[in-house]
Amino acid sequence: MGWLAAFNSRHPWSHNDHFHGWLLRHLPDRRGRALDVGCGRGDLVAALASRFEHVDGVDVDESMTKVAAQRFAGQSAISIRRMPFEEVCGSFDLITMVAVLHHLDLASALTHTQELLNPGGRLLVIGLPKIIGAPDLIGDLPSVVLNPIIGLMKHPKSADLNQPPPFPVVEPTMSYTEIKVVSCQLLPGAKLHRRLFFRYTLEWTKN
Repeated sequence: MGWLAAFNSRHPWSHNDHFHGWLLRHLPDRRGRALDVGCGRGDLVAALASRFEHVDGVDVDESMTKVAAQRFAGQSAISIRRMPFEEVCGSFDLITMVAVLHHLDLASALTHTQELLNPGGRLLVIGLPKIIGAPDLIGDLPSVVLNPIIGLMKHPKSADLNQPPPFPVVEPTMSYTEIKVVSCQLLPGAKLHRRLFFRYTLEWTKN
């Protein structure tokens, strides 16, 4: 399938931005303070800012946080900081992670999330699982078919393959099944679902 990977690389599109709509449809009722972990250049932060009293964005990438900080300069309701998730302190009504959780130790990250969320606060994750075995491959077949079609529609001009990716890339190490087992153990009542375009969603509300 090397030819398909090469085609997708020439016609890239943001799978993560595709799921922003899902995130915004699953916000908690109380909307005081939100935290976007792995905020990148701040696209999701901008979307959350009109819905929460304050939004914090954190990322470990210096260039990303610099761009985001400049983007929101002078906006007192938005804070951008460079730091690992493990160093975040405070209390939040929402924590979002888009293509970030596989960069972190799963159990430690979910435990820290529990500590940071207010009662009634919500965790929303768009995650990447590792593809292991026939069930995963079969589940991803629709995505394999649809991905190049959407890429050609959204990015018809062939991209420069010599350009580095705009954000750090790490391959996932845990399958969807493994992620679900750990998540449901640590976050009772967590809702996980496989999604198109090689993603899963996780939704959990703290009691």
